[in-house]
Amino acid sequence: MRYKTDYARVQGLGAAGDGMHHWWLQRVSSIALIPLTVAFVIPFGRALGQGHAAMLATYQTFGHALVAVLFFLVGFWHLAQGLQVVVEDYVPHKPTRVALLLANKLICGALAAAGALAVATLLFRA
Repeated sequence: MRYKTDYARVQGLGAAGDGMHHWWLQRVSSIALIPLTVAFVIPFGRALGQGHAAMLATYQTFGHALVAVLFFLVGFWHLAQGLQVVVEDYVPHKPTRVALLLANKLICGALAAAGALAVATLLFRA
């Protein structure tokens, strides 16, 4: 017995209608995180343990600050996508699922904004 229409089967859509799109976005964000992680960890690792002045000098460079902001934005976006899949798959009670999905988006968005704001504060510090 099939539960999807022929059109949905051809399009690769799940029950919600956007499964393939979500899957691709998650793969694209994970691939984008590979070079972003390397480009973030190397300067951060060099400045780590050197004190506040070294960290400030590292992230007052526009390139390092841009990579750090992109790392935070893409990383928390990828986290939100992954948590969304977990909640949708394992939380059967609809009101609880909706509340958790909303909390997921709000918390991940707030953390991404906080990371971007922290880097911007270091970048534009006089």
